Amino acid sequence: MCKGLATLPATCLKSAKDIKHKISFMLQRQESQEVKQKKTEEKNEDSDERIPTSAELEKWKESFSYVMNSEMGRTMFTSFLSSEFSQENMDFWIACEDFKNTSTCKLEKKAKLIYQQYVSTDSPNEVNLDAVTRKETMQNILCVSHSCFEVAQRRIYLLMEKDSYKRFLHSKLMHNLISQAHFSVVG
Repeated sequence: MCKGLATLPATCLKSAKDIKHKISFMLQRQESQEVKQKKTEEKNEDSDERIPTSAELEKWKESFSYVMNSEMGRTMFTSFLSSEFSQENMDFWIACEDFKNTSTCKLEKKAKLIYQQYVSTDSPNEVNLDAVTRKETMQNILCVSHSCFEVAQRRIYLLMEKDSYKRFLHSKLMHNLISQAHFSVVG
């Protein structure tokens, strides 16, 4: 340690380490977001630039479950979440859906990856879970089954439904989609 740092109190050094950790975490998260955004943009370019119909948009406005049950709805909602820097919620939800179809021999490895990526405190794409759910999920990982993320996935679904979905309905993205759908019917 350099001579100047040795004279600082331990609490200052700990604070400096905490700040360094947070900055590196933010930089890592920003890089991760940029990679995901590029993938989303490439996926959107490959999807024939199809816009949802007025009927699809009306269904999306009726219920969050219509958005989640529609591939295009999930794609558009994910774009919105990305603009709010909360895409990790959808990524986690999709990872949990995929996990339910994982073969038993790969279950433990995949569970640990999902936990490390989204659930663990200070994970790169940490989702917003309460302490009880986080602890319960950690316990479920010790005895892995296809349902070990069920409660956490449900919490994130409800968070997206109660919070992000309402903003999505009033977002510029949604207004643009409605305008495009209306224009394609008129034009």
